[in-house]
Amino acid sequence: MYLEGNGLGYSYRKGSWIFRGKELVIAPGEVVGLEGPSGCGKTTLARLLAGYDKPHEGKVALNGEPLPEHGYCPVQLVFQHPEKAVNPRWSMQRILQEAGEIEPGILRSLAIEDVWLSRWPNELSGGELQRFCVARALGPGTRFLIADEMTTMLDAISQAQIWTTVIEVVQKRNLGVLVISHERNLVRRLCSRVIQWNEPSK
Repeated sequence: MYLEGNGLGYSYRKGSWIFRGKELVIAPGEVVGLEGPSGCGKTTLARLLAGYDKPHEGKVALNGEPLPEHGYCPVQLVFQHPEKAVNPRWSMQRILQEAGEIEPGILRSLAIEDVWLSRWPNELSGGELQRFCVARALGPGTRFLIADEMTTMLDAISQAQIWTTVIEVVQKRNLGVLVISHERNLVRRLCSRVIQWNEPSK
């Protein structure tokens, strides 16, 4: 199963393209980095690959087929700001349940405490909330993970815990990962392949 972006293009207004003609392939078990200047469309690409938005040109395919429009998507995206990715009216336990039965080992590795499950998003710190978002993204149906500046706002200890857990799950379940980060050392350390994006295509 491969995640592919074929001839992808996206514009905010007619005739003004953020990028155009972009190609991307991520294989199972592969950790790929994406580097590029601000404004070149990295976050937009992440949203396209996870099915949040539709490309204006080209297509996103999972094993040659379109992403499912209903139910749990096999491509999961973790945003930089976790508070924007959860329903503030749901308990943390209900938020986790969106992804199905999360492996207890993942919750332990992410240092998620049982007492947090009954809390609401506004009762957790940003780091605690992001751990939940990562756990949810690693649900049993996930085949590809898109990490868009996933740990940029966290302290070094939290970053290390989260990435250690992600890499363990990648190796165990043969997940594909796209790492989008301004932290070049992190990208180079985690990724077997790095894609360089230049200025937006016209």
